[in-house]
Amino acid sequence: MTPSISYIIYILIFASAFLVMQAVIGGGRQAVVKVRLANARLKKLEADETRILVVEKMRKSRSLNADGDLDAVNRWLNTLVLQSGAPLGKGGIYVIMGGLSVALPAIFFTLTQNYYYALAGLALGALGPIFGLKVLVKRRRAKIGSQLPEALDVIVRSLSAGHPVPVAMNMVGREMPDPIGSEFGMTNDEISFGASLGEGIQRMAERVGHADFDLFAATVRLQERTGSNLADLLRANSKTIRDRQRMRLKIKAASAEGRMSAMILNLAPLLLYISIRLVAPNFYGEVADNPMLNYGLGAAVIWMIIGNLVMRKMIAFRI
Repeated sequence: MTPSISYIIYILIFASAFLVMQAVIGGGRQAVVKVRLANARLKKLEADETRILVVEKMRKSRSLNADGDLDAVNRWLNTLVLQSGAPLGKGGIYVIMGGLSVALPAIFFTLTQNYYYALAGLALGALGPIFGLKVLVKRRRAKIGSQLPEALDVIVRSLSAGHPVPVAMNMVGREMPDPIGSEFGMTNDEISFGASLGEGIQRMAERVGHADFDLFAATVRLQERTGSNLADLLRANSKTIRDRQRMRLKIKAASAEGRMSAMILNLAPLLLYISIRLVAPNFYGEVADNPMLNYGLGAAVIWMIIGNLVMRKMIAFRI
């Protein structure tokens, strides 16, 4: 191989490595852009929609009316939909509950030809979506509560740099992901459309349903009445919220033994019964038709429920 050909090969290898590095760096930059647009409000704004149209759509998807308030009809269920963050709209949850209440009993009865299973399907169809919403609310509250101290730090730094409050809140809505990014963005839009700072923060606290946001709203209302330094108040608020979160984690660790004991005590009898039925199906053959067996199993279930309630009281702490 002549030296000129070797140089050409080295140059081509260098050019290939350079192009690969540029592709990697470009992909990283694109990923950063995607992170910055990682909340629902920014994605809607990126689609060339106006701010007022975005606010109206987000309110409608969260079961709110045009003024940003909940309807008086079945306010409890609508509050669950609102705080879950699920885009179900005003009547979406009722459609789901109605559809499942019809479909599940029909499926269960078709498979088993038993009316009791059909009633169980009816109960599951009516109550299942509510429990699902509760799970979504719990997860969303935990996530947005963990994001709040960082959001307050962003606001404090922005205020310390001389920015007005709407600009500081808009920075949170622009830089942070869901769920807190969209919530602060909606609040900033409401303030821009005429709502006061305290009113906008209070509405956000109602949409979230987290105790730390209630503390945040109370801090803002206090600043509006007293005229004190908002940056100092929010800095102290952020520290208080972090201390409360640290205390929650300590309590969760301290109660882990009780929660694990409850799980074992609940699963052990069920797993034992299933194992016996699989390994020795005739083990209960002689007493299978005895009415006392059903009474005994019913009493065992009742005592397990009572035991769960007692253990729940023992490990449930409020801060």
